[in-house]
Amino acid sequence: MDLGEVWAGLTDPAADTYPVVTELRLPRTAIGLAAGAALGLAGALMQAMTRNPLADPGLLGVNTGAAAAVVTGAYFLGFTGFTQTIGFAFAGAAAATVATYLIAGAAAATPARLALAGAAVTAAGFAYVSAIQLMDAASLETMRFWSVGSLVNAHTAPVVPVVTLIGFASAVGILLARPLNALALGDATATGLGVDPRVLRVAGIAAITVLAGTATAVCGPIVFVGLVVPHVVRAFTGPDQNWVLPYSMLTGAAFLVLTDVIGRVVARPGEVQVGIVCAVVGGPFFISLVSRRKVARL
Repeated sequence: MDLGEVWAGLTDPAADTYPVVTELRLPRTAIGLAAGAALGLAGALMQAMTRNPLADPGLLGVNTGAAAAVVTGAYFLGFTGFTQTIGFAFAGAAAATVATYLIAGAAAATPARLALAGAAVTAAGFAYVSAIQLMDAASLETMRFWSVGSLVNAHTAPVVPVVTLIGFASAVGILLARPLNALALGDATATGLGVDPRVLRVAGIAAITVLAGTATAVCGPIVFVGLVVPHVVRAFTGPDQNWVLPYSMLTGAAFLVLTDVIGRVVARPGEVQVGIVCAVVGGPFFISLVSRRKVARL
């Protein structure tokens, strides 16, 4: 389409391009920007909270919890619709995050205990998902399309609620920048500077749950965005969370939409799902980043 056709598609409901531009591409782009920003910010928060440069939202069991809830709905209740999948995925992501936090010791949780608890919840959830898929063809079919990570059905997602949820959680996450800078010096130092590490981790985990849970529920588990983007940002901004967090949002949004466009272009008239493109592009890029330059300290 040329620019005139795009403009007509945005402004004239009678135009032939209106269904494509306004009803398909616009919601897909809005969801892509929101999900990419959410995953980028969630990854940055996760790495800062755990002081683990390899942490990503999946460390808290978000992806596995969402997957477990999706197969539960499909197997026990017969729910396979897109809206139903979103609801179950978000509930599962939230439940897995809460379980991880409680197993790690709740208020006494430390970065190491959070990582270990997240690994345990992820392993248990993966085993459950695999068992259900082996027993039920409908669950396997539902997971086959959802788990790859895609924006294909974004036009059917409730755009305004999704963007509102992500916007609210993003505001909370950005406000944690200064306390996270203090936490980087250690729990004892942070306490001496007036920051309660326990309260900070609760707020951070809540923000990560909403950010990653919403993005995962709508788009499926998209890998590498939350892991790679904060490292790319810190290479230019340094470790100050006042810069890392907002720029991780912007970079994550741009990265996810760019990879979605690449997936639509390289396989025309079909498309490669954005989750696959993120893995193909993000994997080698992350390896190159780690091997060629010194990763900025958290």
